[in-house]
Amino acid sequence: MATDKKVVVYGASGYTGRLICEYLREYNIPFLAAGRNRARVQEAVAAVPGIDTVEYEVAEVEHDAAALAEAFRGAQVVLNTVGPFARFGHEVVQACLEIGAHYTDTNGEQNWMLDAEERYGAEFTARELVLTPGLAQMYTIGEIAANICLETPGLDTLDIEVFWKGHPTVASTNTILTNAAFAAAYYLEQNEYVEWPADGGLYELVVPGQHELGLALPWGGTSHPVWFRHDPRVANVRALGGVFNRPLMQAVPQIVAGALAKMEGRTTEEKYRIIDEQSAQVRSEMPPRENPRINTSLDSVHASGPLGRAHCVIHGNCNYKQTALLNAHAAAHLLQTRPRRTGFASSCQAFGHRELLGTLRAFGLVLEPKLEVHH
Repeated sequence: MATDKKVVVYGASGYTGRLICEYLREYNIPFLAAGRNRARVQEAVAAVPGIDTVEYEVAEVEHDAAALAEAFRGAQVVLNTVGPFARFGHEVVQACLEIGAHYTDTNGEQNWMLDAEERYGAEFTARELVLTPGLAQMYTIGEIAANICLETPGLDTLDIEVFWKGHPTVASTNTILTNAAFAAAYYLEQNEYVEWPADGGLYELVVPGQHELGLALPWGGTSHPVWFRHDPRVANVRALGGVFNRPLMQAVPQIVAGALAKMEGRTTEEKYRIIDEQSAQVRSEMPPRENPRINTSLDSVHASGPLGRAHCVIHGNCNYKQTALLNAHAAAHLLQTRPRRTGFASSCQAFGHRELLGTLRAFGLVLEPKLEVHH
């Protein structure tokens, strides 16, 4: 059954989906909250403060391209939070193409982005639609910082790090294990993808603003090498990320190694079952609502060239709220005007890095970027 709501939040019963509904309410954008369980979606959306001040509907829908297209028909924008996206994203993208809707998601999976670009990018371009995976704090804020650095000409190398305080959701944990089981991770060297070492080792990084070193991982390669591969300004991109909690970071390689050992020799279906079981053991409950005094974030980008240097740091809080607001911003933009770029495009390419930054600043989620430039 078609909808008269122009925006769909798919996976609205999840942690990030519910937050997106909150920000759509603040933008006064009517929306369809959809998921596989009507009762769970209704309960999640009903918990949004002030939800009675915005028009919304709830829909239960089977995770199938045809069923999704039928439920979402009439919408202009689909905000997808159902991951891991390499596992569950294809049906949603196919539904968007069927109904002529723009697509965003909150993924952290480089392999999904590479696949989505190859399989769907050209068709989204032909339909004058935008395909924006990875619209999330973990990647978009770093991309904003990188683009601020690149406003200085003559820089071609990006060294990116992201850190945050908090615990990953069950979906994020599932993504980490899925990346490890099924995908290689790449960085960019002279505009070519180069595979990160598969040893799962941790990297020690200098974290701006503190004396203690941080521990980080490639996190599946991140989106940055993908977004900047065809940017004529950029030749090299490496990105690493982690949580400030060192014991938690030290445990990640052990958790991944344990899961991979259990998956050895198993079928794909069996591997996914093990991933689901391991994810539930790590974190099965809904995390507590973010506290800006506790859940801080930091994105740091060193950009360099033969004779130039720039360093941009963006401090923020509540990274899941940042993710939700970025998606609401995208919906508001797309309901009113065309994206800056159609087809497979990053959030900065589609909506403008300064515009995204302005929205985050307006809602009090990030500080003014700190930029140092040396020539």
